[in-house]
Amino acid sequence: MNAQHKLNLLALGTALLAICNIFWGSLDIPAKDVWCILRGYEAAGHPAWSTIILQGRLPQMLTALLTGTALGTCGLLLQTAFRNPLAGPSILGIDAGANLGVAIVLLLLGGTTTIGSLTLGGHLLIVVAAMAGALAIMALLMTLSKLLRSHVMLLITGVVISYVTGSIIQLLNYSATEQGVHSFIIWGMGNFSSVGTERLPVFCTLSCTGLLLAILLIKPLDALLLGDRYAENLGINIGKARQILLLVTGLLTATTTAFCGPISFIGLAVPHLARLMLRTSQHKILIPATMLIGANLALACNLLSTMPHDGSIIPISVITPLIGAPVVLHIILKQRHD
Repeated sequence: MNAQHKLNLLALGTALLAICNIFWGSLDIPAKDVWCILRGYEAAGHPAWSTIILQGRLPQMLTALLTGTALGTCGLLLQTAFRNPLAGPSILGIDAGANLGVAIVLLLLGGTTTIGSLTLGGHLLIVVAAMAGALAIMALLMTLSKLLRSHVMLLITGVVISYVTGSIIQLLNYSATEQGVHSFIIWGMGNFSSVGTERLPVFCTLSCTGLLLAILLIKPLDALLLGDRYAENLGINIGKARQILLLVTGLLTATTTAFCGPISFIGLAVPHLARLMLRTSQHKILIPATMLIGANLALACNLLSTMPHDGSIIPISVITPLIGAPVVLHIILKQRHD
């Protein structure tokens, strides 16, 4: 089976999982009523079902699809740029910056803040704080990338940033209220249901912009696989390429973390699944494959999270490690044998 056939199968799987996410949820709604609602009609005797489908399941499905696509793409970009199979969206500390921003809001400010005559609170403030924290770390990394020519040193800097922000969060936890700590823990579990119809256009715009920029990086990524010197001989500006790569991964990671909370392992595992499935290093094939596999995994995780029929939802952060951890172990064992 050639690469195009495999990509077609992945696209078909994405479509089927997307449909399942709309028709299946924690509340049992008959398929014929779901179909009626999608066609613009109202289910007889159950007006609330329209709200559940159109304002709940549909935005949640789109959020999961875009989040999986974005995180998988980030993982591929970083693993290629740093030539490190264990590099992922969290390795540069960008999601740690988002965590710190949310921690300041929930643990230090109590969930609300006032700027002049404007008072911000609730989920809007959390999104703004997470985005601000992530973008601040991204700006720091882009500045340091001009000073640090080594990919390894930039990678180590990201790890150090993660440790420092983790320490600050622990300190904030120590002095926070019980309600603040509880709210921060809930946010840290990650979920795809927090975007909603009002914030979905912004989330889609930011995610699609980052994904489009990632597609434009196909040629530089192929060149980087052969080494910096070879890439320069091909006319690739290594410094500029690295700046754009940091911008793309930072934008995608900041967006997904700000709106959905930290989602682990998808960005780390998906690129390896793409390479195992397609047996190629060409990014014109790997990038669409990674996007589709990431979307499939996120949609599958979202589907599993809604399995309980008592109305409860399993946190995404409980499910993603069960899929990602075996892939990481496979990488470690494979490198040991190599």
